[in-house]
Amino acid sequence: MSVLLNVENLTKYFPIKRGVIFQKEIGMVRAVDGISFFINKGESFGLVGESGCGKTTGARSILRLTEPTGGVVNFKGENILTYDRRRMRKLRREMQIIFQDPFASLNPRMTVGNIVGEPFLIHGVGDDKGRKRRVEELLDLVGLNPEHAKRYPHQFSGGQRQRIGIARALTLNPKLIICDEPVSALDVSVQAQIINLLVDLQKEFGLTYLFIAHDLSVIRHFCDRVAVMYLGKIVELAGNEDLYSQPQHPYTQSLLSAVPLPDPKKEKKRKRIILKGDVPCPINPPSGCRFHARCPIAQDICSKVEPELREVKKGQWAACHFAKPNPIPVG
Repeated sequence: MSVLLNVENLTKYFPIKRGVIFQKEIGMVRAVDGISFFINKGESFGLVGESGCGKTTGARSILRLTEPTGGVVNFKGENILTYDRRRMRKLRREMQIIFQDPFASLNPRMTVGNIVGEPFLIHGVGDDKGRKRRVEELLDLVGLNPEHAKRYPHQFSGGQRQRIGIARALTLNPKLIICDEPVSALDVSVQAQIINLLVDLQKEFGLTYLFIAHDLSVIRHFCDRVAVMYLGKIVELAGNEDLYSQPQHPYTQSLLSAVPLPDPKKEKKRKRIILKGDVPCPINPPSGCRFHARCPIAQDICSKVEPELREVKKGQWAACHFAKPNPIPVG
C-alpha cells in the first residue's frame, strides 16, 4: 500500500499573553506536542483520546485550518506546510473535513443546494447547469432527496445535516477526508447509519479517512489502525485487532476497560481500571512521562525520563518504559 499522508513531529502551541497595550508572552498551551503517524491510501486511520488531548487541533493543523507551530505534513510525497496560499487553495480539492457539529457547520442563510455546491464556485468548476445536476447526485448519494436542495439547514434533523456535510466534503472528489467526531452529536441509531454510509462511500470511491473520536466502540468497527493520544502526545499506535485485544500502554488499557460490554455476565465479572487524579494542564505538562501521575504501574524513571514511542510488538508502538500486553475484554 502507498502512503498518502505522512505526519512527522507535528506541533501546535498556543501562546498565552498578558497585558493590554504591551503584551508579553508568559507561557504556551502545548495542544499538540510532536505527533507522528502515516496513513495509507484507502485506509481508515483512527485518532482517539479524552476531550482536550489535541485530536481536533492536530487534524486542523494537518489541513492548515490552524497553522501548526512546527513539523512536517507530507501529502502525496510533498510537505504542504511549505505551500503558499495559492498552492494550498488548490490542494483543498483533495483534502476535506467533516465537522463534529452538524448544526454549527452549515450556514443557516444558505440553501442546501448552495452549501453543497459552494466548493464548485470557489474553485471555478463547471457551469450552473452542471453544478445543479452534480449537487442533486451528491444528495442522492448520501441518502437525501434531490428536492431537499431548495431547503434550509434548520429544516433537517441532526443526522440529515451531517449527511449534507458529507455531501459537501465529497463535492470535489477528495483523496483524504478528515472526520472530526462526525457522529458524537447524533443518536446511537443515527450514528450507525452515518458510519455505514461512510464505509459504503469509501468502498465506492476509494476514500482515505482520518477518523477522530472518543468513542472506542465506533473506532473499533470503522478503523484499520488506531493511534491513542494523551495530553498532546501519541502514547500507542497499533492495528485494530492488536490494540483491542492486547493493549500495551496503561492509558489505553484504562480506556478499553471503560467500554461497556453487551453481555451483562461478562460486564459484571470484568475489572475496571480506575485512574486517579485529573488530566494535567497542557500549559505545564509533567516531566518525564505525561501519564505517570495517574499511571497504576509508574516507577521513579517515569517522572524523570520521557519514554519514546517504540515498537514493542510487530506493528504496535507504545510510549511506555514498562509496556506489556494486558488482555482487556471489549466484547
